[in-house]
Amino acid sequence: MRRRPTSAVAAPIAAAKHAADPVSAGEPAVPAGAPRLHGPRALLPGSGLSAVIALAATFVSTLHGGPQFLYALFFGVAFHYLSHDPTTKPGVDFCARNVLRLGVGLLGARITAAQIAGLGWTTAAIVVAAVVTTIVCGVWLGRRLGLSRAQSVLSGGAVAICGASAALAISAVLPREKHGDRFTLMVVVTVTVLSTVAMVIYPLVCRLLDLPPDLAGLFLGGTIHDVAQVVGAGYTLSHETGDYATVVKLFRVAMLAIVVVVVSSLFKAERERVAADPRGGAAPARQALVPWFLWVFVALVVANSVGAMPAALQQQLGELSRGCLVVAIAALGVKTSFAQLARAGWRPFMLLLVETLWMAGLVIAAVLLVR
Repeated sequence: MRRRPTSAVAAPIAAAKHAADPVSAGEPAVPAGAPRLHGPRALLPGSGLSAVIALAATFVSTLHGGPQFLYALFFGVAFHYLSHDPTTKPGVDFCARNVLRLGVGLLGARITAAQIAGLGWTTAAIVVAAVVTTIVCGVWLGRRLGLSRAQSVLSGGAVAICGASAALAISAVLPREKHGDRFTLMVVVTVTVLSTVAMVIYPLVCRLLDLPPDLAGLFLGGTIHDVAQVVGAGYTLSHETGDYATVVKLFRVAMLAIVVVVVSSLFKAERERVAADPRGGAAPARQALVPWFLWVFVALVVANSVGAMPAALQQQLGELSRGCLVVAIAALGVKTSFAQLARAGWRPFMLLLVETLWMAGLVIAAVLLVR
């Protein structure tokens, strides 16, 4: 009897084995006998991992000082090997998107209309001009550096408003791009580092120029990226400077709602097209112009402004907001590797540095003019 060629027999066997083996098929392997979680329970492993990383970052930050967000990011990157594990992936993705949105929405608990009104028209005009021109500068320079329009807007908004928190909020309403998460993490890392450097250098500038407390507070609150670093820099000079700088910074944070609505409207059509089908084969899916977390933000600002929110609740919501953002950054860190961050190149760093210098130069020039 004539024997069939070995290749003719091996081919279908190999194909069947490849289809049955998820590792060889390019999919994450599920351990034999491991229970498959469904529904909300599927979010528990990844969410728990992100929460533990956030707690570790908070502990180290409290014990030794330093930026809590940056610790959470780096600790998360160390667990990048779990980013595609089918057990942890759903929860990590949930924290990187939904918990992030909740944290941004709860930022509204820290702001009142009275704080903003107390700044005066001159201070408000300087801050608004600095925010708007910094975003415009980011868009203009970003396009010339070869970055996409979404990346340029993200970097400009992060520098102009409130650093890592603004970067996360704006990224939530941008269309998904191939390397979108990696670029967002690059922005978070860079603005956190630049904000820490500014916290050390900017008070020295205020002393060198012999600025009074209100103008020093305007400069610090109007230029440093993150709220924590503004507080640290302001109270380094004096209690009065720290109070004024904090209020100016909260005014910049309040502008986050307007910027997110504008960005959401500019990218609405593109976001709907990508959400429907990344390859453009399906009809666009309609999305809300104002995302739900922004409604939460505005509602909390209103409630806080009319005195409907007790001071204890305001403090608890503020702490919950920061906790959510730390968990979200830990999850984003898990989804990113150091190699991916390195592949972002020098252009994002250069863009963020120029935006930072532009904002600092504009505000200090305005301060010297009104002095």
